[in-house]
Amino acid sequence: MMLFNDLGQQFGLLSGGCLEADIQRHAARVMHSKRSLTVSYDGSDEDDITFQLGIGCGGTVHIVLQPILPEHHYLHLNEVHEQLSNGGKGLYSQLIAADGEVETRWEISQLSNDRSTQRSSPELIEKDNQTWLLTNLSPPPHLLVVGAGVDAQPVVQMAKTLGWTVTLWDSRPANGRREHFMSADQILRQPLDLLMQHKSSAQWNAAVVMSHNLQMDGDAIRALQGSAIEYLALLGPVARKQQVLALARLDERSLTVPIAGPAGLNLGAELPEGIALSILAECHAVLQGATGQSLNGLLTPVSEAP
Repeated sequence: MMLFNDLGQQFGLLSGGCLEADIQRHAARVMHSKRSLTVSYDGSDEDDITFQLGIGCGGTVHIVLQPILPEHHYLHLNEVHEQLSNGGKGLYSQLIAADGEVETRWEISQLSNDRSTQRSSPELIEKDNQTWLLTNLSPPPHLLVVGAGVDAQPVVQMAKTLGWTVTLWDSRPANGRREHFMSADQILRQPLDLLMQHKSSAQWNAAVVMSHNLQMDGDAIRALQGSAIEYLALLGPVARKQQVLALARLDERSLTVPIAGPAGLNLGAELPEGIALSILAECHAVLQGATGQSLNGLLTPVSEAP
């Protein structure tokens, strides 16, 4: 999905940058006519503008442009925004009409707190001789970072670059200062045993525990076992993870939320920025149900020496 306004601004992305300038030209026509328009690009046709623009993925792309007007209930985008901002999700339906008719529907989902709906692909359906595009919409991932040391700064910054919501927790007065974490959505300082009582805890999808304090990490791991998060990472080597689990009085075989520890993908990272990248890459893969493996097979697993 993508949004164009009459100032020439663009929000979102459709083709990776190949078609956006031409799509904006069609969007201006839709703003003027106030009628929906479907445009198509054929990457296999040498006479098509898509081929001339050099788009390399081939195939045919169909794009529906719909005007955002009061008589169309602003495409219900205000309701979508309100629901997603409150951590909810739903099904967004758009009529694909050849005659320029505009109709959208927004149905709030009553499902439990999981991200399976976001991972499902949009689909076209036929209903009452009409074609509808159905898209499940969920809020962006909400990441909890436990510990606000220097190495937590790139974790917060990169997560925000991804468009995620980030909550940072650290009860120590010297840590978690706002001037060092300007992009964090909220910084919490309440006692750790009250952390799960915070109003945003039900919306957390992932957590990275990196306080550099064994007992604090253990208490956080124990508290998060009662949460609905899908990814729980612990900074440090395997030996440290065993110490943390012992302090938390937890058995790794019976954890309700498994621990990714050592955290992250094997990127050979040594500096905080690289470590943050490896952790968030693994987190992103888990939340999207992906493998985290090389797409081209160039990187292959290296067996460890005995």
